[in-house]
Amino acid sequence: MQEKLEKLFNQCINELKSIGLNVSKENVGDIKIQISKRNNKRYGCCKQEEPDERYKVIQRIGRRRIVKYEKFNKHTIEVSKWVLELNDDIIKNTIMHEIIHCFPYCNNHGSEFKKYARFINARLGYNISRVGNKKEDYEKSDMDYKEKEYKYVIKCTNCGKLIYRNRLVMDFFKKYRCLCGGKLEM
Repeated sequence: MQEKLEKLFNQCINELKSIGLNVSKENVGDIKIQISKRNNKRYGCCKQEEPDERYKVIQRIGRRRIVKYEKFNKHTIEVSKWVLELNDDIIKNTIMHEIIHCFPYCNNHGSEFKKYARFINARLGYNISRVGNKKEDYEKSDMDYKEKEYKYVIKCTNCGKLIYRNRLVMDFFKKYRCLCGGKLEM
């Protein structure tokens, strides 16, 4: 599985180079790819290490100072095991999404991330977005998608919205209301 992941990763890097995106060590740093060790709901993640001091940003909020880094020298991309069971194009879409996070100023899903995603989607035909749709991806891969079972179904008395929960705090119905302001009931 790791070999398949590395092969698809190298294909993604070559595709990015073919459209003129610089994925060199000087621009994005070292990128390592691996299978996630945890059983995650998420598709993948990009863990960043060794911040580049030249890209240090200090933000002041009131009296607090927040230090952020816009570029890192080492990245570890992790892809969840369940994603590797899907079609190669879905796996490559996930890898591309995580590679974008390696570019400077793309640590989050802000405007710079969206700019790269739109560019790659237009040039290479990907469907990179902030979040994925598990049900659609399983259907594209001709696999059965099992909905997660929830212990509690809560309904708003005002708008009828359903909320699914596995755990409830003792005074859930006293503390919380629906977004519309309506009362909640089991």
